[in-house]
Amino acid sequence: MKRTLRHLKKEATEKALARVAFDLTMEHGLDGFTVEELVQQVGCSRRTFANYFTCKEEAVALGAISVTNTAELERLLTQLPENASLLDLLYELVKMQLTSELIGRLHQLVILSRTYPVLEPHYLAAMHRLQTQAQETLLDLSNGQYDEIYTYLLISAIYGTVLPLIEGRLHVLLPGQHIASHDRSDAVSFDHFMETVFDHLRKGF
Repeated sequence: MKRTLRHLKKEATEKALARVAFDLTMEHGLDGFTVEELVQQVGCSRRTFANYFTCKEEAVALGAISVTNTAELERLLTQLPENASLLDLLYELVKMQLTSELIGRLHQLVILSRTYPVLEPHYLAAMHRLQTQAQETLLDLSNGQYDEIYTYLLISAIYGTVLPLIEGRLHVLLPGQHIASHDRSDAVSFDHFMETVFDHLRKGF
């Protein structure tokens, strides 16, 4: 269904609040600014903030994932061949969604949540939101050609593996990271990690 102008404006306001909340937290810490200062910087009211978020922490977490590009999704929809497999669709979708900017911001959010444990449930909620968006998009792209259980299985396999990557529990160089800044010299690149994950999926793991 085509989104209305009102919906687009609401979405833009939500993302603006979230991005500023995330940036302010990176600059000043979670306790270094108030909601009042946040809304003043965005140019809206505290009531508007309350229409979108229950607390400052929720906005910060959403700010970490508010980097998606709908133009890329539209390009994905038009360029994929008609006979593309569900795994091919997922591969292209994950490459589009898990950009270096998004991975970097999520990793920063993980670090922040270690300093401010109150952020952790909101980080997990943000990851769930990303996974849900990917599930909905993949179901739309597959156009009912594949069993929904198979679709959810593939998505869960990908995001279940990405979670420890973002949290630093896998020896993978995040986008923009170099071996010198990593504590393991045997760490593999992010691209190599993704290819390995999909290679396992193609083999049926």
